[in-house]
Amino acid sequence: MKHLAVLGSTGSIGRATLEVVERFPDRFRIVALAAGHNVELLHQQAVQHRPTLLAVEKRDDARRLARELPGITVLSGEEGRIAVATAPQASTVVAAFVGALGLVPTWHALGQGREILLANKETLVMAGDLVMARARAHNASILPIDSEHNALHQALRVGPPQSVRRLILTASGGPFRTWPRQRLVEVTVEQALAHPTWSMGAKISIDSATMMNKGLEIIEAHHLFGVNEDRIEVLIHPESRVHSLVEYEDGTLIAQLSINDMRFPILYALAYPDRLPSPFGTLDLSAVGALHFEAADEQRFPCLAMARAALRRGGSAPATMNAANEVAVAAFLRGELPFHRIEAVIAATLERDAGMPAQVTSLEDVLEADARGRAWADEEAAKYGSLGRS
Repeated sequence: MKHLAVLGSTGSIGRATLEVVERFPDRFRIVALAAGHNVELLHQQAVQHRPTLLAVEKRDDARRLARELPGITVLSGEEGRIAVATAPQASTVVAAFVGALGLVPTWHALGQGREILLANKETLVMAGDLVMARARAHNASILPIDSEHNALHQALRVGPPQSVRRLILTASGGPFRTWPRQRLVEVTVEQALAHPTWSMGAKISIDSATMMNKGLEIIEAHHLFGVNEDRIEVLIHPESRVHSLVEYEDGTLIAQLSINDMRFPILYALAYPDRLPSPFGTLDLSAVGALHFEAADEQRFPCLAMARAALRRGGSAPATMNAANEVAVAAFLRGELPFHRIEAVIAATLERDAGMPAQVTSLEDVLEADARGRAWADEEAAKYGSLGRS
């Protein structure tokens, strides 16, 4: 039986993970949960799964939960997140926090040699070289839950690594795939959150609309699978049934398909290397009818090109880019930044980072780059806010 600690248990990935666990009580058990501000849902999860440890963001919320849930230790803040990630009973840590928040607890879990089921792509975007080195040093494993990288993980089991020609990440294209760029000035928050094929959290939905999500995934795939950036491609696939593909040297393409439901990659990762019978249905290709593909235009979606450039430059650039994106997306969601200016804030912040040291050699360096990037991005976003929605 696997004993699980879940970082981000009240988010979409965390909730899906608990649904999978509930279907296989003889295989998986929850021992620790960490969440942010959704205290009511965390309380319900704790009553159902009876973990020994909980963590929330605010100290007052932790005190309240501790009173309501006798026998369960409840902590708060970063201390609590790290405690959940390193819970002694946990053999496996599901890293499902959104954004940079997930880096530090995942870093500590790797130091304990845990199996990491990674949904938090920002961990590898910000500190990929350091994170992969730490995993090797502590004999920790990393299995991706992100649907695209989970698909690649499955397709890469078909042939030897040296025979891989390309990794192909598929993308729905988001809700504005067919919009001309000049129309992006009209985008509302509600429109940007209306993803055409997946039900996701707000930040990831906006990243999908700008295609930054796919840029982050290029960086993540590079670190996870050791494939150079120029051999990682993005293909627009509006139906989102093919979750990614691997092309081998002999010209064979191996694709992974399933229903658009995050419980599928989560079940795969939880059971790996076994496969468990899915209680979540199967994909009916005859009902799908047709699958469509088109090239990803990096001029139409400049966040893809920015992510590639940040990966090639290395050093603090990926962490800075990620920080700028998080700041810009948050400003857009608050109504303080026009949608079409998200990419401009990222580009301006990256330009300011260009003069920074080329090497990042420690977690502290990464966190410093993150903080610096956020401060710069706040300044850049404020410039557009003062101009209204122009």
